[in-house]
Amino acid sequence: MKGLTGKLLRINLSTGKVGSENILLRDIMMFIGGRGLAIKYLYDELSPDTDPLGEDNKLILCNGVLAGTTVQSASRWLSITKSPLTGCYARSSGGADFGAWLKFVGYDLIIVEGKSEKPVYVYVTPEKVTIDDAREIWGLTSQMAQDWIGIHHGKNTRTACVGPAAENLVRYAAIVSGRRTASRCGTGTVMASKNLKAIAINAPRNISIDDPKRMKRLTGRQIEILRSARGFEGFRQGGTTGGAISRNALGVYPVRNFRWGRMDGFEELSGEKFKEMKVGNSGCYSCGARCGQVHTVQDGPYKGAHSEGPEYESVWSFTGTIDSNSKEAAIAADELCDELGMDTISTGSCIGFAFELFEKGILTKADTDGLDLTYGNHAAMISLIKKIAIREGFGDVLADGTVRAAQRIGKGSEYFTMQVKGLELPAYEPRGLKATGFGYATSSIGGSHGNGSLAFQEMGVPVPRAVDRFSEENKTDIVIYNQNRTALRETGILCAFSENHGGWIQELFPEMLAAATGIEEFGSWDYVNMVGERIVNMDRAFNMREGFDRRHDTLPQRVQTEPVTHTGVEEGEGQMVRNLDKFLDEYYEMRGWSQNGIPTPEKLEGLGLSHIAEDMIKYTG
Repeated sequence: MKGLTGKLLRINLSTGKVGSENILLRDIMMFIGGRGLAIKYLYDELSPDTDPLGEDNKLILCNGVLAGTTVQSASRWLSITKSPLTGCYARSSGGADFGAWLKFVGYDLIIVEGKSEKPVYVYVTPEKVTIDDAREIWGLTSQMAQDWIGIHHGKNTRTACVGPAAENLVRYAAIVSGRRTASRCGTGTVMASKNLKAIAINAPRNISIDDPKRMKRLTGRQIEILRSARGFEGFRQGGTTGGAISRNALGVYPVRNFRWGRMDGFEELSGEKFKEMKVGNSGCYSCGARCGQVHTVQDGPYKGAHSEGPEYESVWSFTGTIDSNSKEAAIAADELCDELGMDTISTGSCIGFAFELFEKGILTKADTDGLDLTYGNHAAMISLIKKIAIREGFGDVLADGTVRAAQRIGKGSEYFTMQVKGLELPAYEPRGLKATGFGYATSSIGGSHGNGSLAFQEMGVPVPRAVDRFSEENKTDIVIYNQNRTALRETGILCAFSENHGGWIQELFPEMLAAATGIEEFGSWDYVNMVGERIVNMDRAFNMREGFDRRHDTLPQRVQTEPVTHTGVEEGEGQMVRNLDKFLDEYYEMRGWSQNGIPTPEKLEGLGLSHIAEDMIKYTG
């Protein structure tokens, strides 16, 4: 097998058994690699109603077909499991070098099952796989744990690990590699629930592709396209850190728990302001963008705080949610979340939820351990992050996410949970970006911008066509296109931003798949587009089997009944999502699903998923 290794590593922590298994060619033809193979194995091997934090849940880490090659922005990796936060399918994307190293050591997937009786880490080389005692690093931060492993196993080691938040079963804990995280859905929580601190890989660079000359030509063309693309150099110099300016200008920067679309004083969050604290760049394997902006706070109460970021979502998580324009506090909060191993989006959203409840008198200082959750109080935010990670006091309430927190708090607080399927919404106001909002509602993992939900077409990207961001009409094909395209891209596994700089994917991606694997069918857009659709239907079937249906394809009540204000954009004032049901009718029909959102037997059989069709009849009637 070329491009793909054609092998997976299965690790059973209950028995201590590890072993390599061949991946069937028919499965590769059906799903290509990466996310496709991962959902195939998760669906086939996980029984419905499995406890996400129980011994029977499985955690899958995977790379993609192009990992470890010279293709730019194509060595990301995914963690796939059943989410302890939402109870549905979980997919989280990570960067740095781990995806490439997984390919170098000879595997396309790692499947972790069972639970160790004591803390362990897994060490993988081309010659052996060992399960080693991790009691010495259990409780350490993500960076301390990686440093320890590097000292013991050499500088050529790349590690994916969890921090203290996962060990304390915070339901939105991340998996950290380098200073990049696979953050969403609590995949790190699942990893720690198995008493697994880390997976470390030590392997020499070793990659085999079917047609090296063809790939060299394609990669050269890709680099030409990227370097000439408008905006690429700005992205390399600033990453997404300065995104708060453009989102505030559009009136889609969620402020005060999604009440306002623009924050007073947002100019302090500009890329130029962040550059005053920039000390370097970082990036992922084989990517010339090196978009990670490394910052160090130079003075003030957060002096010395150091973060590879924050990227746009994390800037918002620690500014807009509490109505604070302190860059320094955002950097400090981002560093804390990376060290403790927590998803910045859910962390910031949970804290923003608490701030609004405090404003409305639903929470008082007696509930918050004496913390004054008045808007703008970033010091209280920093305290809450630490409390959440160790489940101390009020932090224990927020550590389970906003849905469970509202159940504990009561007093009508469920209205203020800004989430879909239990996953907290990211940094894009859906009332000012209607296709993005519809994407949130129908996302297989819940309120995510990275699972095909964010519609760049609403910001002028003309692929397949630009759309009016305020209209609720004619958005169905855009939502489906983005979801299918993301699933396809994650067979690569490509960075989401790679598609927005120069459009090289449209020109080159299928041929790159064919050059890597020698499977010429992968060079056809018709073929690979069907694979993307097949993956989305598998995701959906997994959720249907777990009891999810049309009722869960919704948006927060606030978004549908309460107008957004303070947008600074005339046509943005007073916007709501008014016609979600109409959209769902159109979406399900275009998908080939029933009006309850269930993939029909005809659709599944047409995608080569006859066995899934039988399950849909069995589990959904």
